[in-house]
Formats: sequence, C-alpha cells, structure tokens
Amino acid sequence: MSEEGAPEQQAAAGPEPARAHRGSPVARATLLAYLLLIVYASLFPFSGWHNQGLSPLLFLEHTTMPRYWTKFDASINVIGYIPFGTLVAYALHPRIRGIWAFLLVALAGMLVSGTMEAIQTYLPSRVSSNLDFYTNSVGCALGGLIGVLTARKLLDTSHLYRLRQRWFAQHASQGLVLLALWPLAQLYPSSFLFGQGQVLPILSDWLSRLMEADIDLLAYVRPEPDLTVEQYWLSETIVTACSMVGAALTLMCLMRRTAPRALLAAGLLAGAIMAKTLASALLFAPENAFVWITPGAQGGFLIGGIMVAGLAFAPQVAQRRLGIATLILSIVVVNSTPVNPYFSATMQTWVQGKFLNFNGAAQFLSLLWPFFALWFLWLPSHKLNRA
Repeated sequence: MSEEGAPEQQAAAGPEPARAHRGSPVARATLLAYLLLIVYASLFPFSGWHNQGLSPLLFLEHTTMPRYWTKFDASINVIGYIPFGTLVAYALHPRIRGIWAFLLVALAGMLVSGTMEAIQTYLPSRVSSNLDFYTNSVGCALGGLIGVLTARKLLDTSHLYRLRQRWFAQHASQGLVLLALWPLAQLYPSSFLFGQGQVLPILSDWLSRLMEADIDLLAYVRPEPDLTVEQYWLSETIVTACSMVGAALTLMCLMRRTAPRALLAAGLLAGAIMAKTLASALLFAPENAFVWITPGAQGGFLIGGIMVAGLAFAPQVAQRRLGIATLILSIVVVNSTPVNPYFSATMQTWVQGKFLNFNGAAQFLSLLWPFFALWFLWLPSHKLNRA
C-alpha cells in the first residue's frame, strides 16, 4: 500500500496543541516492559515454589543488615530501579508533576520492591532481604527525581515530537520499545551472534522436571545431533544474518519515507554489537570481549548487511513479510542446532552468583524477543497508512 500524504504533512507542520495534555505512549509501553523485566528478574528461576512457614513480610521485621552482602550487589539494586522510577515519572507526565509525581514514584518503588521481596519467601532459591528493599526503593526514588526534573524538557520538546512524527508512523510506539530491547537481548550469553529465541533447551529442562524423566526435544527435531565444523559455521551464518535482517526490517516497517533509514538501522546494529561486546567482557573476562567474532558471525553479518542495504527502500509490505520470514527461519535454525561444545565449555567458567537477577532478565529478553517481534509484525496496524 502507498502511504497517504496527510499524516506526513501534519507531522511536518508541528505538534498538535492538544498533545500537551496527553502522556507519552512510548514511556508507558517502556514502563510496562521494564516492569515485566523486574518481575522476571526478581522471581527467576520460577521453580521450587512452596510455603516455608515464613511471613511474607519477614524482611521488614529485621532492622540489621544481612549477614552476606556486597557493595556490588547493593549498587546493582539501586541502579536497576533507577530506570523504573524515571519511567514512572515519564508515564505520569503531564497529568501529575513536581513533588506529587516524585512521591507517587517513591511509593510505587516501595510497593513493587516490597511485593517482589514478599513473593521471594516462597522461592527456596531466593532470599528476601531488607537491604534489597531499601536499595531498590532508593534507586526508584532517584530515578523519580531524574524523571521529574527532565520530563518537561524531554517529553514536551516540540523538536523531538516533530522528529518522531516525521520519521515514524503513528503506531510505532510499541515497536520502538521493542527495538530498544533488542540490543539488551544480546547481553545473555548465546552460542550464536544475535541467536535469540532458543527455547527448546528450556522446554526440555522444564518437561524433564515435570515428568521426572530425561527429555531432549532437540533429539526429536534432529535425530543426528553431531554436526561438522562446516555445518556449525553455516548454522551460525544463517542465524546471524536472519536475526539481523529481521530486527532491521522491523525497524524499517515503522519508518516514514522521510526517515534516515540507513543511519537509524546502523545505530540499532551498533547498539547490539556494543551490548554483545560489553557482556562478553563483563561476564567472562576482558580478553573475551570479542570472542563472538567467529567466521560464521562474520559471514552472517556481511550477508545481513547486504540484505538490509538492498531492502532499505523496498515496499513496506515486502519488508514486513521478509522480516517475519527471516525471524521464523532464525528461530527454526537456532532451535534445531545443537549447542557448540566450545560454547558449553566457555559457559562453565561463568559464575552467575552476583548476576542472578541480571541473568534472569537477560534470559527473558533473549528467549522471547523474536516472538514479540513476530507478534508485532503481524499486527493489522501495519496495513494502514503505510508507505
């Protein structure tokens, strides 16, 4: 379909006067996504639930510090809730501002953190802590202060709103949040560059514990689990190229014809590469920062780059369909390829103790991002007012 000119003309003319009385849908969608991450990270691994005979509010009954804690853990708890507080302040703007917005943000942080700590009393693998509650609440309050001080300048800036209207379609808010999460999905260790959506190992483990038997779903998909080096190389090339193209085409489906497509797509890919490099350096060792640069990843990145450049100016209906096709192919290949033995050996050196919350949130994104992207690309809103 060809895009109608009226929306673009309205976007170029400037923001609507009534917009000052409306909140930001991007901020609210991002807040919901971040809240889901907090829930997943706080309750991961979601197993072993039972009543231990403890009060859910036990963490509030102690005033002394926990026996085992580190400055690193406390800092992570504060930092993790700062974005949440900022997003709550942005979501409240412009209906609630100033001191009242700050107080509501602080209260929201206490309620969310307190709820997570209370539920953790039913998980033997997790320990509810008053320190976690205090540090999370402080982080949310700090984020709320940042949000209250910056909301008006950031959200009410007509220049930013004009760029949003000039570059992206009306329905793009949820998609922009989804794409902002794609670089973060690279933080979880994966045997493939951009290898998200690998659900078969998780399902196999879950079914094995449920049925008390050794179940390997991969054996049903691929009876011959042993692959040659060339086959691993080819699989990694396909996964890297298809995932990269799927994410880039999802972004392009949101853009208007006036948007700098190449620049925005390059920024998205650069963010994902930086996140992958940073995660490899922090989770393993600095010398492993670029361990993800394998022959298969290089080939896939080159092929994906050529495909993205060639499809940048294709009709958006074609971009949407090819985005769906490449994401599905990536999911199929990544779930039908056995884990690389070299990667399994590398994972054994990863001590997850301090990164348990971080690991849960990153794994959540890594597993489900491609499926969220497919759901978004199938929405009927892509068939309306598109270029």
